[in-house]
Amino acid sequence: MERNSEVAKVVTKISISEASTDYTYWRTRSYQERLAALEEIRRDYHLWKHDAEPRLQRVYQIVKR
Repeated sequence: MERNSEVAKVVTKISISEASTDYTYWRTRSYQERLAALEEIRRDYHLWKHDAEPRLQRVYQIVKR
């Protein structure tokens, strides 16, 4: 059985003023989704830059009583 399937190319032209922006998209997302995306970008950046998962540094402070 031979299949002869073709995929039609579809191009839609719109004016620049009609184009949606990233800002418009992210405004439709909940703050939890936006924060999760930001955390993923941050994690990817640190892995790319330092080749290690970033961790919080521990800071000890001695206070006189």
